[in-house]
Amino acid sequence: MMDKRYYKGIILGIGGIRMPLATTETLSAGLQIDARPRLEAAEFLLDGQSAAIEAVRQAAPMLLSAAQTIASAIRKGHSIHYAAAGSSGLMALADASELNGTFGIPSEKIQIHMAGGVPVDGHMPGNTEDDETSARQFAKRISDGDVVVVLTASGTTPYALEIARTAKRKGAFVIGIANNPGTPLLDLADGPICIATPPEVVAGSTRLGAGTAQKAALNLMSTFMGIELGHVYQGEMVNVVADNAKLVRRSIAIVSRIAGVSEEKAETAIAQTNGQVKPAVLVASGCPPAQAGTLLEYYSGQLGPCLSSLSSNQTNMSN
Repeated sequence: MMDKRYYKGIILGIGGIRMPLATTETLSAGLQIDARPRLEAAEFLLDGQSAAIEAVRQAAPMLLSAAQTIASAIRKGHSIHYAAAGSSGLMALADASELNGTFGIPSEKIQIHMAGGVPVDGHMPGNTEDDETSARQFAKRISDGDVVVVLTASGTTPYALEIARTAKRKGAFVIGIANNPGTPLLDLADGPICIATPPEVVAGSTRLGAGTAQKAALNLMSTFMGIELGHVYQGEMVNVVADNAKLVRRSIAIVSRIAGVSEEKAETAIAQTNGQVKPAVLVASGCPPAQAGTLLEYYSGQLGPCLSSLSSNQTNMSN
């Protein structure tokens, strides 16, 4: 059970002065959701989600800059870390867990630091977000040159702040995402990103608007990281890791569409490149399999310049 003195300290804050409520803790304007007719309440909730997404739009320039920073670190062989607690931790987990499959980021270069660990049942203890000792323990995995994405709706979560502080001391670049302006995480971060969502329709339930905004922000940031790395071409995930039947079929279809060849020829190219889509596209476009990797390395993994180079060579040979 929580110590009463500790509980009182949380409420009163520093010097016994009651601290003002953060935006994410205040009541949304208008009649309370539970007092509305159910369909009207549902629309009210959806309006809150839409407003949260609009807040992400305002932060788009900072998210794009963060994406470039992460891409640069990945190119240099560094790791990306996600650190958060509670609902923010679940948003971080969802994004981080997709980076390998969608963009082929090596799994060993992706670290997830969630307060209390990833829950395996329906219980996610709340006191872990105050565990600074655990944060310091997790932060031992962070190295100089890494990028650490720290999320906290309040901007004040002790676990998240300690990860950010320790990461900075170790020479990592800290991207801080918070839903309340003027908060400690934003002051600490090298790349502060405030997604100023409005008050929640259920006061303090940041799994709602703030959580939606965080998920959208991470989607935007990681997708543009993938684009910067050349892992998206013509809207296709050309660095996908095809580790199940569905993704093998998708890979064949991607090669077929981009190279403009039959699926049979695309499948042959995939087989010649050990399931790697980018080199398979080049092979299906006329590049010898032994040269595909070299060409991609020369153009820093960017498929467009590789294909242009092949096209130019083929034109010169025909003249």
